[in-house]
Amino acid sequence: MPEAAPQPRNPVLEPGERLAEILFGLIMVMSFTGSLSVATADHGEVRVMLIAALGCNIAWGLIDAIMFVMARLNDRGGGRKTVLAVKRARSHAEARALIRDNLPPLVSGELTDEMTDRIRQRIADLPLESTAPPVTRDDLRGAFSVFLIVVASTFPVILPFVFMSDLDSAMRVSNGIGLAMLALIGHAYGRASGFSPWWTAGAMVILGAVLVALTIALGG
Repeated sequence: MPEAAPQPRNPVLEPGERLAEILFGLIMVMSFTGSLSVATADHGEVRVMLIAALGCNIAWGLIDAIMFVMARLNDRGGGRKTVLAVKRARSHAEARALIRDNLPPLVSGELTDEMTDRIRQRIADLPLESTAPPVTRDDLRGAFSVFLIVVASTFPVILPFVFMSDLDSAMRVSNGIGLAMLALIGHAYGRASGFSPWWTAGAMVILGAVLVALTIALGG
């Protein structure tokens, strides 16, 4: 008897989520490197900046990982509440409205009452768990991925300060790497979301530069 083909495993992070995490970490570290004064900084200040940038992104990665788990629990809890609301609906019309409200407008607009009623019946047949949704292994894998992505995004920007003795050259190379990464993130986001990759690449560079400037100005 032939074995069933293994089911493809869903990624714990969507492409947009991964790109967002890289962007957050990149903006954070660029706010540190951008605040460094080439004219007055010495090697001691550079060392302090490097430690602060890495420490900040480690802390941010931990916070973001926790928020990732909380968001996943909230999503599953919201789904459970929707199932319960559909089960307790006083009429088919109320149940159909609840189902449509929880679907993207482009999808809900194409559903006929007959199609929605089939969904309602499938939901009515679902067993309702009495306990809150637990933290799953995929939640923890996703949280760990978030942490690694945020921390890893620190290194390309700070490595020039580690390997280059001339601070002015290190700053130029670091800024170039940061801008290139912003462009790559924008290009990848455009491809993933259906926008023009080159337009989103340029927009991401401008947006990132503005956010870094605001972060520095606000003392971030």
